[in-house]
Amino acid sequence: MSEAYAEEFKSLVEKAKAVSKPIRVALAGADSENMLKAIFDAEADGFVKPILIGNYEKIHAILKRLGLADREYDLQPINDDTNAVQYAIEMINAGKANCLMRGNTQTKDFLLPVLNKMNHLIREGALVTHVTFLKAPEQEKICAYSDVTLLVKPSVEQRKQVVRNMVRALGVFDLHNPKIALLDLVETPSFNLRNSIENQGIVIEHRKRPIAECELVGPIPYDLIVSKEAARLKGYECDACGEFDGVVVPDLMSGNLLIKVLQHSCHATGYGILVGAKIPIAISSRSDAPEQSYLSLAACAVMKNSKDPVYFE
Repeated sequence: MSEAYAEEFKSLVEKAKAVSKPIRVALAGADSENMLKAIFDAEADGFVKPILIGNYEKIHAILKRLGLADREYDLQPINDDTNAVQYAIEMINAGKANCLMRGNTQTKDFLLPVLNKMNHLIREGALVTHVTFLKAPEQEKICAYSDVTLLVKPSVEQRKQVVRNMVRALGVFDLHNPKIALLDLVETPSFNLRNSIENQGIVIEHRKRPIAECELVGPIPYDLIVSKEAARLKGYECDACGEFDGVVVPDLMSGNLLIKVLQHSCHATGYGILVGAKIPIAISSRSDAPEQSYLSLAACAVMKNSKDPVYFE
């Protein structure tokens, strides 16, 4: 595996390589060059057994081009009119796979079967959220961002669940009592900005009855989240400034825009996973580098092999 990911992710990779049992990953829509590279790198490192689902001719052609055709894998050929994600979920429910990975499928087409109650991947009352971990060159450590894929305009209760899922996901790095920021336009609540009032209420409630084992701050704008100097200049007293482990975004548009700016303009590297389902789910963009999908699989392997029931309780 080319180690094009940040140094800070190496501990995750080492934990994945040390798992007692490889995860059986159903790659839904396996005719994706970057994701095939990632899943076979993970297979070579001992923490994944690939199950490739999709059009046989397309998958085999890519495997031959990449020199991977003689590797060990389970190929499940399906017709183009068969839903690859649904097929993968049915394999999981039949006990033939225990991890789901997005392949060459549209985001909507991947998520709809995952969230369909008839497929039994989601616990009653649970909320699935997407957590993205990124490390930018100018930042000192990894930071998690959520939700940047599913929740268009999360309610107060949904934001609380985003916090809970984020704390779970940060546990992959053995990070306990993380510092979580509720991103906003302002640090002083204003009745003209409903979101700021709601975020203040979440923090007040958290102090009385903790939402999760974490330090929660909000409302707080992005400059104060990432910079101690900005906090000093603004007279904002908070020791967590510049040291936050996670950022809860106010809506899908701002969250998705934020991570794309960090990735494409600030050269941040990282990965994404879905948290809140009964199984680990690796999800990354089809345009992402193979290293990002590889890291998603590493996180899924660690979660699946964890003795901590918090991931799939």
